Amino acid sequence: MSLVRRCSRTACGRPAVATLTYVYADSTAVLGPLATYAEPHCYDLCAEHSERLTAPRGWDVVRLSDGSGPSRPSGDDLEALANAVREAARPPGRTAEAGRAGQGGPSTGETRRGHLRVLRSPDS
Repeated sequence: MSLVRRCSRTACGRPAVATLTYVYADSTAVLGPLATYAEPHCYDLCAEHSERLTAPRGWDVVRLSDGSGPSRPSGDDLEALANAVREAARPPGRTAEAGRAGQGGPSTGETRRGHLRVLRSPDS
């Protein structure tokens, strides 16, 4: 018995790299990374067949990436990194003062714990 899963297409013996699943209720074919184990209603496809995949007329094809490739940072990621660098570069005295200044009382409805801030609901 071979440990490598093969492409489900007839007469194709190449190793599988992706799993195809049909969502009949949504008329969608979902092609994602190779599933952990073989499912009875899923189809394992090699690289060539997964690239050439087409769906029936009126159906959508959703291609899920496996996340192993390099991804570009988004604007939110870069902003969070910049904020973290600014916070780390702040002198120790200023961080303590900023923490005390950021702690609101019952009038503002804001409490600060460490670097997280909890806002009270306007309804309460």
